[in-house]
Amino acid sequence: MDFTLYINEFMILMTALLIALIAPGPDFAMVFKQSITYGRRASIFTSIGIGLGSSIHIIYCILGIGLIISKSIILFNIIKFLGAAYLIYLGISSLRSKGFKIDKNNSISDKNMSDFKSFMVGFLCNALNPKATLFFLSMFTVVISIDTPIFIQAIYGLFCVLIATLYFVITSLFLTKDSVRRFFNKFGVWFDRTVGVVLIALGLKIALSK
Repeated sequence: MDFTLYINEFMILMTALLIALIAPGPDFAMVFKQSITYGRRASIFTSIGIGLGSSIHIIYCILGIGLIISKSIILFNIIKFLGAAYLIYLGISSLRSKGFKIDKNNSISDKNMSDFKSFMVGFLCNALNPKATLFFLSMFTVVISIDTPIFIQAIYGLFCVLIATLYFVITSLFLTKDSVRRFFNKFGVWFDRTVGVVLIALGLKIALSK
């Protein structure tokens, strides 16, 4: 078996994925908020959720359902509006937040969010993100050959999940440093409100996109 084609596909896919991860979007905004507001543990579980959320897009692309979605305006719009509604909901929740405080010992008191809820926040953020849908549809229809064996495509997908998870976990580790969190704490409730506005704006942008 000639693996040259697969190596080229893999390198193109990984390069495109890294560029997509670095570009700010709903996933980054969510990890940013979780890191500053809820702390390291919550942010890491959210990062894992984002990584595994991408597996949803990968699975339906491998199964060929992605082609159906790409051809159906109604189906894609359903995904788009669900994603937009979820981001707007999170944004409104953030606007209503009371922020977080630093106690007398100069340590930050995290808000409480269960591991499962933290995970689901990230999972749904990515799984309902139409930008992620478009990214993986384009990768699995344009970059990856239809003749590439399913098990090779599955390996591609596994690496995508692992790299996305690792990227956001590393981002979480940086953003949850006390110095970083103290800096954003200076803005008080305005931090959560700003993030809320950003999430709502992202939701509206997705909903109005064509």
